[in-house]
Amino acid sequence: MAISQIKNFQRRLANLEEEAIAELTRACGHELWASLGFDAFDTIEDPDRRAKANYYYGQLQTVRELKDALA
Repeated sequence: MAISQIKNFQRRLANLEEEAIAELTRACGHELWASLGFDAFDTIEDPDRRAKANYYYGQLQTVRELKDALA
């Protein structure tokens, strides 16, 4: 991969990470999920919000794994 492709990929990963963090905070209603992790989603009573939180948490984990692999 060329350096420019790697930089673009890193930017896209950063955008996905920001999106996931924002959506997780919105779904949970607070930022405590960042310290509690996956367990924070068990307290969400609305099944749609819980499903959304699970989706974005999976996205966040995938992005972070990809970023670690590039480092």
